[in-house]
Order: sequence, then structure tokens, then C-alpha cells
Amino acid sequence: MRRVGILGGTFDPPHLGHLILAEYAVEALNLNCLLFVPAADPPHKQHEKNTPVAHRLAMLKLALGSNSRFTLSRVDVDRPGPHYSLDMVKIIQGQNPGAELYFLLGGDSLRDLPRWHRPAELVSLCRLAVMHRPGDGARPYMHEDVLPGLSERVVMIDAPLIGISATEIVSRWQKGLSIRYLVPDAVLDYMTAHNVYGITEP
Repeated sequence: MRRVGILGGTFDPPHLGHLILAEYAVEALNLNCLLFVPAADPPHKQHEKNTPVAHRLAMLKLALGSNSRFTLSRVDVDRPGPHYSLDMVKIIQGQNPGAELYFLLGGDSLRDLPRWHRPAELVSLCRLAVMHRPGDGARPYMHEDVLPGLSERVVMIDAPLIGISATEIVSRWQKGLSIRYLVPDAVLDYMTAHNVYGITEP
């Protein structure tokens, strides 16, 4: 059975933490491909101002480079909102009939899962591939009381704890501090050339 991973996010900007964890997931789950799905308008980040999607798509395409198992998916940016994970997974399921889907998320997101849009239905469509985030305390059985059977749908991936955050990267950049080795060189070059975050390279 073909195995397809799904990694959603704003990717604002895409960084080496995304790529390292994605590579670990591909190996751990024996994925045929991993879809990177940039969010157009995530419901839980309505109060935040995201970088225009054209820039985020361009940076992500550069970040993925020549990795044959990494694929950029426009499934969220090409449809009207609101953009819930459940709807995105349904579309990807339709695009990949018969495939086993793995939805990648951090332990902090697993902790918040009961507050997601129709989480039980989401879990019925795909397995959750969970990577720990520093201090998340996530466990496969942590929501069995409200989502019975969840633990059987969760796969914990043994991956390094990486504390890189896109917010921190942008903050450093706007303070004139270096972000080299936090983002791929091609992304850094794009940020500089297009002045994506309001300042040129320090």
C-alpha cells in the first residue's frame, strides 16, 4: 500500500527544523512521498499576519530542493477558506485513492487535538504521526477519554527535539541578527533578494 505523509504549516519561513523532521518521518514511516501543505488561512491563526502566500510558496519550493520524496502541495492555497485540517485530508485522500495517509504533527498539537475541528473524523481518515516538541508531554493515550481509540491511530516518531521556530527566525532577522544555518541557503538568498520580512541580510 502506498504511504503518503502530510505536513501542514504556514512555513513562514520554511527552516531546517521542518526539513530534518520531515526526513526522519519519511524514514520512520517508510513513506513514498511527503506532502508539504502551506496553509493559506489557518483558522487558529486568524489574529496573525502571514507573509503573502506567493513568497511562502517560493521559499518552500526552494527549501525542498531535489528531494524526490518531498512534494509541495497547493491543496490549501488553491481553495477558499476556512481551512481546516479535516477538509485538507479529505481532498488529499481523494487525490491518492487507496493510499495510507499519515498526518504529521508536533506533540503540542496532539495535546490540543480535542479542540480541533471534528477531530474524531480526522483521526478516522488518517494516522497521526507525532513528533515530540520540547516540553509537550504528549502521549498516544492522552485523550482516550474524549477520543476513544485514538492511541491506536497514533504513531510516535523518534526524532530529535529541535527548538527552531519560524517566529524566532523572523525576530532575529528583523533585529539584524544572523539566521544562517537556521534556514536553507536558497531560502536566505530569496529573503534577501525580495526583502520578504522588511530588512535585508545583516
